[in-house]
Amino acid sequence: MAKSSARAPKADKKASAKSSKTTNVEVVEESAGLGFLEGASIIIALVLIAAIVLVDHELGAIGQGIFF
Repeated sequence: MAKSSARAPKADKKASAKSSKTTNVEVVEESAGLGFLEGASIIIALVLIAAIVLVDHELGAIGQGIFF
């Protein structure tokens, strides 16, 4: 029994030594990313470009298109 009580303080010293070794951590906020308005504006721009190309393609069938 004397040996088991002698081991308990050593374990406490090891635990306290491990807990005293701490490092400073800097918290950095991540960017929000692509928001709703930015995403909507990109999609609208792509749809507008596609609409212009499709209309020009149809006009190209009758000889009036710019690209086709």
